[in-house]
Amino acid sequence: MSFELIANVIIAGFLTGLVYGLMALGLSVIFGVVRVVNFAHGELMTVAMYAATLLFARFEIDPFLAIAPVAVVFFVLGYALQAGLINPFITRPEHSQFMLLVAVGMILINGLLMAFGPDARSVQVDYQLESFELGDILIDKARLYAAGVAVLTAAALYGFFRFSLTGKAIRACADNHFAARVVGLNVKHLYALTFGLGAVCVAVAGCALTLLIDVTPSLGPYYTLLAFVIVIVGGLGSMGGALVGGVLIGVSEALAGLLIAPSAKSMLSFGLLILVLLIRPQGLFGRKS
Repeated sequence: MSFELIANVIIAGFLTGLVYGLMALGLSVIFGVVRVVNFAHGELMTVAMYAATLLFARFEIDPFLAIAPVAVVFFVLGYALQAGLINPFITRPEHSQFMLLVAVGMILINGLLMAFGPDARSVQVDYQLESFELGDILIDKARLYAAGVAVLTAAALYGFFRFSLTGKAIRACADNHFAARVVGLNVKHLYALTFGLGAVCVAVAGCALTLLIDVTPSLGPYYTLLAFVIVIVGGLGSMGGALVGGVLIGVSEALAGLLIAPSAKSMLSFGLLILVLLIRPQGLFGRKS
């Protein structure tokens, strides 16, 4: 097995992992602020993937160009979902929140099955078969573009939370919910904004992933579980940890598919999760409680 082959696989896994990281970033942001675990996270991303494939099939809109309208729709959807459905469950026991969001995920998946059937759908654009050549190293254009979009989106989200007044208000809610209410912040509105931003992350990641894999309704639960693995590896509530965790999972899956068998990808991901939990239970970038 040549060095060039291994290097190509690692680069492909690294680029795919950045998209995974953006997906998990949405979950991390929602949990870090709202303290609600979104068990419909992967299902929402699957809906975004179908939206991108539908726009391409009907109007021949490139998935990267579809990011803007799909992200806007998902922001509104996420805001409405938090404001209208999840906010009343904020003070309820965790198992009530769990059942609510699992039910939302099941509704989304079965809705996709009814609308599109179980068959896989894909997007075919010219540059999917093109690569950048660096000596013997080949970098897929589609993966590189998808990773670039993921990094830019994550940077924009970081800038929003770090520098904007609304972002600082959301961070205040995350730090101390009671104090935020005392000083007059509209906590429910800020929670809904946060969920909307988390939905934007899965919308962007979903549109980008349509260029890398075929989409089926069954992807939803798999990506929900994958997002949890990434967030736990990186550290709950850590934006940088989500991206690093995504890269680690992406590279480990790629190497497992090459060195062991494609069916061993999940095995290696969960092995990495167990290793991290044994060495650093709070995750690589998480804080000790």
